[in-house]
Amino acid sequence: METLSLDRLSDEIAELSAHLEAATARLLDLIRAFDAREGWNTGFRSCAAWLSWRVGLDLGAARERVRVARALGTLPLLAQALARGELSYAKVRALTRVATPETEERLLAVGRAGTADHVERIVRGWRRVDRKAEARDDTRRHASRALHVYQGEDGMVIVRGRLAPEVGAVLVQALTAAREALYQQERGMDAKPSSADISAETPTMAQQQADALALIAETALHHGIDPGAPSERYQVVVHVDAPVLADPDAPGQSVLEDGAHVSAETARRLACDASRVVMRHGLDGRVVEVAARTRAIPPALRRALHHRDRGCRFPGCGLRFGQGHHIRDWAQGGPTTLSNLALLCRGHHRAVHEDGYQLDRQPDGELRFRRPDGRLLPEVPHLPEVPGDPVKVLRARHDAEGLVLHARTASPGWLGERLDVRWAIDVLHPLAR
Repeated sequence: METLSLDRLSDEIAELSAHLEAATARLLDLIRAFDAREGWNTGFRSCAAWLSWRVGLDLGAARERVRVARALGTLPLLAQALARGELSYAKVRALTRVATPETEERLLAVGRAGTADHVERIVRGWRRVDRKAEARDDTRRHASRALHVYQGEDGMVIVRGRLAPEVGAVLVQALTAAREALYQQERGMDAKPSSADISAETPTMAQQQADALALIAETALHHGIDPGAPSERYQVVVHVDAPVLADPDAPGQSVLEDGAHVSAETARRLACDASRVVMRHGLDGRVVEVAARTRAIPPALRRALHHRDRGCRFPGCGLRFGQGHHIRDWAQGGPTTLSNLALLCRGHHRAVHEDGYQLDRQPDGELRFRRPDGRLLPEVPHLPEVPGDPVKVLRARHDAEGLVLHARTASPGWLGERLDVRWAIDVLHPLAR
């Protein structure tokens, strides 16, 4: 009788596990749809960060859920096997690290035939072959790198080459930065072309790339000429009138050093945690007094702020490094005190200033965040309502979907024989020799 009771207990565990795997498949479908529609983009950095906040997953586990959910979008056989409770999430998670639409079918057979340990070992062997193949490809690509520079018949210099992917990425980034720099220079020019001349004056993308490459070359040759002190060389300077800081709708300037306009809210965000120099102008516009440069948040207060907040205070974030935010704005009389400061990462500091999120401190000292529409964004989300018998509800849902799940649904086809990983990889992997 005791043995029968244990057998029934064993079957109950196995059957309920199959129900949970099927429910996990549904959960991953929902996560994939939510991620694709960027439902998490309400102040959170990623879908994983939102999951960590909303359902209490460890951030690493949340990232893995999102990864598997995305992978299953292109692996229908593995997705169906999980939805039918035939494969465990542990097996599917491992297989999605290496599976492609071309190899999915054979890897599904591995999942059905072997235990979770077998699957992990085969996936590790599969990845070793992948790494060897990648190493061979890297060696071949590296050997084929080349750059040809020669003069054409018309005197123009022709550049043609092949760069390693990481070198090419650096070059693309440098060209993008140089194009942006040239664009900013053109915006600052006083002369504006007439509408009739725009098509003739606006350079094509290829021409912009050529101009950008010239700027990169000139910068490389003259990189040591800048006479600015190292501490000043890479500062961004914003000139903003005091009334604009106090009231974004007030008239006044808010411009970068080169004259480019920035919004008043951007200026207020920068003023939260930056060096400030107050200048007084006469009626004729000339500077008549310049105060000493001061830090918005003194070093001792900054250390106390980091010690207290331990990272970004925006719900679900927690990034260790951040900027001091004045809850009551500095320009509106808000004091630079610990009680009026909160640590926010760069992205969430911008969200509070420019994107409409609101932050205040309650009488008990706790912070309260609100979305741009005024809805409360709690530090800990409200728990969902759970039915009195969730297992019964889960079984009923699967019965309605026509799923037949039992104690043997997820049992592997393994008969106890020893696994030869090398032989298995030789048979399964298309690149194995």
